[in-house]
Amino acid sequence: MFHVVLVHPKIPPNTGNIGRLCVNTGATLHLIKPLGFRIDEASLKRAGLDYWKRLRPVVWESLEAFLDHVDWRRLHLLTTKGNRSIFDAIYRPGDYLLFGSEDRGLPPWLLERFSSQTLRIPICPEGRSLNLAVSVGIVLYQGIAQNREGFCQ
Repeated sequence: MFHVVLVHPKIPPNTGNIGRLCVNTGATLHLIKPLGFRIDEASLKRAGLDYWKRLRPVVWESLEAFLDHVDWRRLHLLTTKGNRSIFDAIYRPGDYLLFGSEDRGLPPWLLERFSSQTLRIPICPEGRSLNLAVSVGIVLYQGIAQNREGFCQ
């Protein structure tokens, strides 16, 4: 239904939780190198990611390679500096939800290039940010809520 794109993820448990979300929602997971961890068979087995084979993530060598192969109009860039709330966006099946690394977010040049497509998750002023896996779950299910027909029952 949707594409979840992690740009330079660093924390394996976050990516593992996001992978589980993707399996359970029918979303495709895209991982953009460099990654902060290995995704070889031994590493996945050691991390207990037994569902990873059902996930079949798409791994990209670079952000530029990814951008060369997608429809830019279908991108939603998630950032604490987003121009609009996730609640004001319109999501369609096949859209790409881009999330940056846990420590740096999305690259500034990317946010500038697609500034009209940036979204933020509203949080209270006392908060600073949310965990990456939590953020993906919030946005992914917001998209599913708008497109329930055909979703796994």
